[in-house]
Amino acid sequence: MTKTKVAIIGSGNIGTDLMFKVIRLSDTLEVGAMVGIDPGSDGLARAERLGIPTTAEGVDGLIAMPGFDDIAVVFDATSAKAHQANAAKLEPHSKILVDLTPAAIGPFVVPAVNLAAHHDARNVNMVTCGGQATIPIVAAVAAVAPVHYAEIVASIASKSAGPGTRANIDEFTETTSKAIEQVGGAKRGKAIIVLNPADPPMIMRDTVLVLAGDGDPEAIRASVADMVDDVSQYVAGYRLKQEVQISPVDPEEPVDTLLPQGTARPKWKVSVFLEVEGAAHYLPAYAGNLDIMTSAALRTGEQLASHHLATAEATR
Repeated sequence: MTKTKVAIIGSGNIGTDLMFKVIRLSDTLEVGAMVGIDPGSDGLARAERLGIPTTAEGVDGLIAMPGFDDIAVVFDATSAKAHQANAAKLEPHSKILVDLTPAAIGPFVVPAVNLAAHHDARNVNMVTCGGQATIPIVAAVAAVAPVHYAEIVASIASKSAGPGTRANIDEFTETTSKAIEQVGGAKRGKAIIVLNPADPPMIMRDTVLVLAGDGDPEAIRASVADMVDDVSQYVAGYRLKQEVQISPVDPEEPVDTLLPQGTARPKWKVSVFLEVEGAAHYLPAYAGNLDIMTSAALRTGEQLASHHLATAEATR
């Protein structure tokens, strides 16, 4: 079977890990180009050793490459600001763009939650690492009970936060909060990220706090368990750290300030504790925050490419 060719923009940690995932895991995609701006980057050097075409001239270099017309999917693993420029330059060329930055030009996509709704999109946004880990849980609760408020805390090893991650901290909180509402189904969302300097480095840990309305606690637990199973199909190291905790909201607890005006008082407080261990294809196992982004992007790229290919064949 002929594989769909993809390009990866960004030869840093995320882009290089994604390159290895495409090579090792994908039956439908192959890396047709690795793109960076630093000629000395490890990602470009590794791609060259693997025989993958490379350029250190950024997206302009990609467009000028002889095999550019054969590229169907472009993964952007740069920064929010860079993606805005990259998307504008690629717009005339009808590529499928999978954006791993918090730029949020296209619709938010979390594969286990809403990928099927965006199969026809040409530029999809992978939210953030914290969003990919926690929004499925918010959506799982929202499937069986109204979610009035959802707050997530993503704790990652400081060593796993490269220049791109650190440059996008403000965008992380804003983008993740929006996606908690738009994709997760919460009336109000809040996101916090913690860069933990512990040595040895800790693996990614995520806490999800949900204030939910009327619903059956056992149905909530079952929905969360099913969602964790779904996400683990493409993120092998994704798991519950402990049993889901559900307790009635104390009548005296001052939660009203967390809720949108006019929202009924919530009935249940749901706490979910997750951890994400990386697959160590390129990065250390503790870098689950990067692994979940590249794993989700790979699943998204595969399904978008398959859908667009099937649509093109059907119209011939």
